Amino acid sequence: MEARTGDGTAHRDRAAEAPPDHARAAARSHPAGPGGPADHPPQAGTPAPAARGPHTGAPGPGARPGSAAPEADTAGGGQHDDEGSGQHRDGAGAGVGAGARVGLSRRRLGGRLLALGGVLLLHGALPGAAGAAGNPAERRALQGLRLRYGSARQAGLLERHLEQVAEEARRFLGPSPLHPYYAGAVVLAGRGRTIALHRAMGCAVRYEDYDGRTDLAREFPAAQRIAMAEDTVFDLASLTKLFTSLLAVQQMERGRLELEAPVDRYLPEFTGGGKELITVRQLLTHTSGLRSWAPFYKEPTRAGQLRLLWSVRPQEPPGTVYRYSDLNLITLQLLLERITGHTLDLLLQDEITAPLGMHRTRYNPPLSWRRVTAATEVQRPPWSGLDRGLVWGRVHDENAHALGGVAGHAGIFGTAWDLAVLARTLLDGGIYAGKRILRPASVELLFTDFNTAFPGDDHGLGFELYQHWYMGAMATPHSAGHTGFTGTSLVLDPSTDSFLVLLGNSVHPVRTWRAGSAPRVAVGNRFARAVPVRTRHGGAAWFSGMEPGASGTLTLPPLTPATAEARLRCAVWWDTVPGEGAFHLEASADGTVWEPLPFSTVRSTGGSPEQWPQGRADGWSGRIWHRLEAPLTAWAGRPVHLRFRHAATGRYVGRGVYVDVVRVAERARLLFSEDRPADASTVRAVGWTRSAD
Repeated sequence: MEARTGDGTAHRDRAAEAPPDHARAAARSHPAGPGGPADHPPQAGTPAPAARGPHTGAPGPGARPGSAAPEADTAGGGQHDDEGSGQHRDGAGAGVGAGARVGLSRRRLGGRLLALGGVLLLHGALPGAAGAAGNPAERRALQGLRLRYGSARQAGLLERHLEQVAEEARRFLGPSPLHPYYAGAVVLAGRGRTIALHRAMGCAVRYEDYDGRTDLAREFPAAQRIAMAEDTVFDLASLTKLFTSLLAVQQMERGRLELEAPVDRYLPEFTGGGKELITVRQLLTHTSGLRSWAPFYKEPTRAGQLRLLWSVRPQEPPGTVYRYSDLNLITLQLLLERITGHTLDLLLQDEITAPLGMHRTRYNPPLSWRRVTAATEVQRPPWSGLDRGLVWGRVHDENAHALGGVAGHAGIFGTAWDLAVLARTLLDGGIYAGKRILRPASVELLFTDFNTAFPGDDHGLGFELYQHWYMGAMATPHSAGHTGFTGTSLVLDPSTDSFLVLLGNSVHPVRTWRAGSAPRVAVGNRFARAVPVRTRHGGAAWFSGMEPGASGTLTLPPLTPATAEARLRCAVWWDTVPGEGAFHLEASADGTVWEPLPFSTVRSTGGSPEQWPQGRADGWSGRIWHRLEAPLTAWAGRPVHLRFRHAATGRYVGRGVYVDVVRVAERARLLFSEDRPADASTVRAVGWTRSAD
């Protein structure tokens, strides 16, 4: 719980980043204060009808460096996006709702099996789980292959756009908008087993003190400042929650913990006021109904801290609301320590960091690490709950500090490289360099949405899913990650086999100098652009761009179909933020007044046509090309203007829209073909460009 000022209310990046007209704004409050959960605002509300189906894709292998086609996004009938990924995602991304039924049954099945505590049942029964050893990524992981540094080309990435990832991160060292967003940062980006970008910038230690009355910071003399390095250790803040969640799923595999079991089965003290109804799953998905935070740092003894937790009552019935809460993971910590007989720091070392070789990831780093650790905040009331001065080499979170530095919600320190190892482990189904920490079916559940009753708050077991507010254009229904209030974030995208780490000391010198997740979104957008989209013919296609709030049109010359058999056909690829961006097909008699033109799409991998009667499509299309067809029946015998329109109305964007091989034809006549130079020269593009990547 890092987001605090002195009034006991909570603050969270998402509050500042969310647009004013956010659909759930009325159901939540986001004041700032020292009592808030680590990097999340308190969120309350009643469940709404599901806006989209749960995620069906497991973290699967992607195109490997050196493969002939790292992005087989082929127009008009190419393969699915990445090597080995088509099977488990096929049918999951055709529009917003396709594949929802598959994901829901998988989620329920997995939940029931884990509730039995039987990983053998789980591993054998989940779709896609059988035969994991035959999976190419699984085989390579079992062979002991490790992450390596390499070029953008080796990673199947576009160098020009990859370099802009670092440029975006560097931009926030300056006024953002008034103060620097962070004193320094480390950004790491990779695909497959190749780390193609790893940069450090700014200062790990810059400010000695801060005066809240004048809002001025006193800097260390230049000779005493410490530059950020690629191996700088960061207070990972709420990324700790991911490790706690992994440890919990490990215990489920071993039959010691059941997903749907009530928490009080393992912690009999955790009862009263409805707490006995809270399940382990609800702790992991923040649907317990518990409040977001409690001031453990005000209790001088361990016994007092425990009494405070036992006294907390759900604010709403468990399972009826999503509210991000540090109390969920603190409770899970106590549960894990009870059933294993080991403290959480020992569990972390024995079960995750030692097997994976993550030697710079731990609780309570030793004093010898201080010079290679990024400083965080000058903590004093009223913006902090404690008066600790400059916090450097010790956990920033007040409650984690009060709990001895070892807590389920915050407290772990680590490096960008170690987080990349964790990302690679999960993308490879729970194994790295021949060391397995989870089974593939368990990893799949980490990336499966259990919160379908709370649209927009998609959540796997510990991992947040499909969150544009910090993932930027990397967000897909399969993307998983988390943020930390100190300025940290991790995003994994199984659909492209890519991962992005951004670590910044954004509370240095004080938490009030930054708000929102602008750097995270900016680098996420750039990195998403670095993953190419390829046409089947290898040439350029029309690209809408990815600018937030931008719009554009792609207009064909006027055509006059002779018969009702005329059709517009093309290949289309789209990824927009649902409800905040869309791809439109429109027709007009005069080129001035436009009306929607209904169309259908068929995935290039096959399947049934999907109808778009409103002439628009949005969301995530599965990262594959679709064949679009639009009848021009109503325009037989009269001129018609046709255009494609893209509009991004919100502050976040997806990967954009591509249109290729546009043709208008009837039975014995080709009215327009983009392949013909004379026809291509008549296309009028506003905001669209030709792009080969």
